[in-house]
Amino acid sequence: MRLAGIFSVNLHSTEPDRGVRTDMEFFRALYEYTFLQHALVAAVLSGIVCGIVGTYIVARRMVFLSGGITHASFGGIGIAYYLGLNPILGAAAFAVLASLGIEWGARRGKIREDSVIGMVWSLGMAVGVIFVYLTPGYAPNLMSFLFGNILTVTAADIAALAFLAAVLLLLIPFFLRTVMYVAFDAQFARSRGVPVAAVSCAMAVLVALAVVFCIRSVGIVLLISLLTMPAVIVNTLTKSFRRIMVWASAVAVAGNVAGLYLSYALNIPAGAAAIFLLALTLVIIKLLPLRSRKTVAYSENPR
Repeated sequence: MRLAGIFSVNLHSTEPDRGVRTDMEFFRALYEYTFLQHALVAAVLSGIVCGIVGTYIVARRMVFLSGGITHASFGGIGIAYYLGLNPILGAAAFAVLASLGIEWGARRGKIREDSVIGMVWSLGMAVGVIFVYLTPGYAPNLMSFLFGNILTVTAADIAALAFLAAVLLLLIPFFLRTVMYVAFDAQFARSRGVPVAAVSCAMAVLVALAVVFCIRSVGIVLLISLLTMPAVIVNTLTKSFRRIMVWASAVAVAGNVAGLYLSYALNIPAGAAAIFLLALTLVIIKLLPLRSRKTVAYSENPR
């Protein structure tokens, strides 16, 4: 049997591939294989992190910023490979510097924020490609970083995700109102004495870390969707910032776990499956009000 990812994993090489797997086979494999247990834990933790951070991203309308940080982190991965270092550490350093640079450039006002994001986005990708090609020996396979492979998540990756999730959950009770002020109306927050610049930089760093620690699970290309779609789905049903944050995490976790199951059952990549399910859910949620309005209109004016 194969579990899908960028790299296929043959768990029972002596058995023919029988296509769709059953629920019991999934739970049995989950019990037997450590890497699948790691994948499940990573799916839950990355869902929590992306739900919390994604709510701030959507509320502040900085989806493009998160995309810039996500793709800029590829530069750190390339440099880390060239220097023989851990690529996740390289991505973290590059992403944090990129996020702080974008915040600094936007505050100075010399260059428009979207222009800064576009330059950082393309510069990070260019630097990553250059250093990958300069790396001696065989060029490393970076497909798992670009498109994600949750089956390759290690105990260290889980520990990093758990640490970030714990930090976010501990900070929420104390700084949620402050973050809300900055996210919705920075001018009002500044008039209330809120250190807007410090809060914005701190949140930019948290966004960068969330991006980097979730790269193995979903990948650079698909991560922006996991950061935004759960919050957009919940925002369709409620306008409360707190409720969006809680339920966006739940939706992201459900999407990740469902994507992992589909990866097992249908031999497809888990990250792509999760994003597809979230996109399908968003479409359904958006279409339901239209259908209900059409139903009411027809009942009032039947032909």
